[in-house]
Amino acid sequence: MTTYSKLQLGNPSDLRVQVVPHPGASLLSLVADAFGRRRHAVPHSARRAVLADTPAHAHATLRPLFAPEHPAIPDCLTPTGTMSHEGAARHLEQLHDVSSDMLLADLEADFGGDVPPQWRHVIERPKRWLDAYAQVMRCAWKTVRPVWTAAGRTLDREAERVGGSLVCGRPELALSSLSPRYRLDGTVLRLPDEHPEDFDLVGRRLLLVPVASGSDASLFAFDRPDSVWVGYPLPGLDALWAGRRPEHRTSRQDPAQLVLGDARAAILRATGASTHMGSLSSALGYAPATLSHHCSRLEDAGLIHRRRQGQHVMVRRTQRGSDLLDVLTH
Repeated sequence: MTTYSKLQLGNPSDLRVQVVPHPGASLLSLVADAFGRRRHAVPHSARRAVLADTPAHAHATLRPLFAPEHPAIPDCLTPTGTMSHEGAARHLEQLHDVSSDMLLADLEADFGGDVPPQWRHVIERPKRWLDAYAQVMRCAWKTVRPVWTAAGRTLDREAERVGGSLVCGRPELALSSLSPRYRLDGTVLRLPDEHPEDFDLVGRRLLLVPVASGSDASLFAFDRPDSVWVGYPLPGLDALWAGRRPEHRTSRQDPAQLVLGDARAAILRATGASTHMGSLSSALGYAPATLSHHCSRLEDAGLIHRRRQGQHVMVRRTQRGSDLLDVLTH
């Protein structure tokens, strides 16, 4: 059974949303899939490349970061420690300057006096472990860097897509279509998490971070005082990892698209909150007549409900539509 951490977004009109193309999240997702047994659906060719390019000690070195009982990455080690424009490459350079005292202080802050067993050998020889960790991450970055560079145009289009929803005053249209694994229930964003907690955005910025690793990438950080960030799969990953520039969003990874088709799956995901047809048309990029046709079919199936409100026709997903998405997502 999937469990979720919940992020309370508050009033949609108060949301401050920004797309941040930070490569560190892609690097973190890639090593979590290859070495941490996380389900990010990284392509087999990419996983093989990472395993081939990293040193033999990579599994043992990274094991403390991804232990299922106590998953934690100290701030001084994570390539997403800051969402600055310097990105992952600069962070990897700075790993050389991380001192043993800095690492031990972060572990103390994370765990207090009860450091989990998987970190105890690190405490005994912190500098040796830091050198091994830096070597693994540098090698993994060499694998993901060409893909990240090739993703430039795709990242630009993703920023335009999210920006279009914001211009329409409907940020929920972008948030509802980030990933089949995420759920937007009204003003609550639910993200799969084996150790679920409840969080509140409370006026902080919401940073959306496209991830060029796998189609099931899911990672986030909610503990910053000024912002939270949510990583989600960048469209067109198969083509990127195959060395091609994708011309359109692939639908193979989303069961809802396979069953309903691209347009109807997108409509169903975007209508968790009541939305008027004009905003929906602009945000999803479908002509009004095309959108109306697909909405009629979804309404006939009992998956959405439409009603007139003043000059606008409002559309919202029904409980039956939500139940169908849940079935197709899990």
